Amino acid sequence: MKNKVVIVTGASSGIGEACAIEFAKKGANVVIAARSIDKLEAVADAIKKIGVEVLVVKCDVSVKTDCENLINETIKQFNRIDVLVNNAGISMRAIFNDMELDVLERVMNINFYGAVYCTKYALPHILKNKGSVVGVSSIAGYLGLPARTGYSASKYAMQGFLDALRTENLKTGLHVMVACPGFTASNIRNTALSADGSAQGETPRDEGKMMTAEEVANHIVNGVVKRKRTLVLTTEGKLAVFLGKLFPKFVEKKVYAAMAKEPNSPIK
Repeated sequence: MKNKVVIVTGASSGIGEACAIEFAKKGANVVIAARSIDKLEAVADAIKKIGVEVLVVKCDVSVKTDCENLINETIKQFNRIDVLVNNAGISMRAIFNDMELDVLERVMNINFYGAVYCTKYALPHILKNKGSVVGVSSIAGYLGLPARTGYSASKYAMQGFLDALRTENLKTGLHVMVACPGFTASNIRNTALSADGSAQGETPRDEGKMMTAEEVANHIVNGVVKRKRTLVLTTEGKLAVFLGKLFPKFVEKKVYAAMAKEPNSPIK
């Protein structure tokens, strides 16, 4: 990764921040993007101490012009792109029947279209270097999670998009990887949208029992280096995906029961 140029969206916290720092430790120059400049500057300070170059770009991935600007600023600064990590994302927790439609639209615009926009503008530059496009997805991209209809839809869509992109580029040298971390300790559940679109505020899960963002980042960076096709992390996640293909009804019941046990679960 030395002297390669890596773009990470949603890099102001959690998995995105950890990925940016991990790529920097491998010698890559890093472009970090998110909506919060203040938080990005703090991440940039940590990266500068590692001894690589870092570029901070304010970007709302649901806005096409922001994504185009992110790529233009990267080329202006480094004149190349080797890796794009589509990490920016938002979650939601609400029963579909009770949910405002704009909640689902917001989730799709960030999680799915954000990845599409950034990939569209970055792809010509990545192809020049036979680089990598990464999508940070979720087990929710394999299993439909109750009270997460919008989130699951966005991750299924992202995975379908990236799978098709991989096949489309079988002869160009492009590397495409879908990473599914499972439940990871981060603020994504705190900022998850409720039925009316307001932030959930408190996580319904025990964050201390989850994978750390740093562990996930290490797997993602190694996956890029080894040009892996997919990453499904955690034993629970691998088991859920495997059993979901063989015994879908059984897994649906188990998933329903698990989600219903969450504190203040909208599932009755």
